[in-house]
Amino acid sequence: MSECYAYLPHQLLRRRVRDIASGTEGELMAVINENVSDTGVERWMPLAYIRAASGREFTTAVGNVEPVTAV
Repeated sequence: MSECYAYLPHQLLRRRVRDIASGTEGELMAVINENVSDTGVERWMPLAYIRAASGREFTTAVGNVEPVTAV
């Protein structure tokens, strides 16, 4: 199994975003193409890494990321 991760460009990097799946907000730190398979068959997916206010980072699908708009 290949372990070649790739950082991907994203227009919201280092900006405040919301994970629409959980509603959690934070700063988009990176988008990385990762092998998410736990079997012998590779399955690659771009994952967004978001750092929440607590300082902990979590991942979500890139499609779940939206910018936080100021009110």
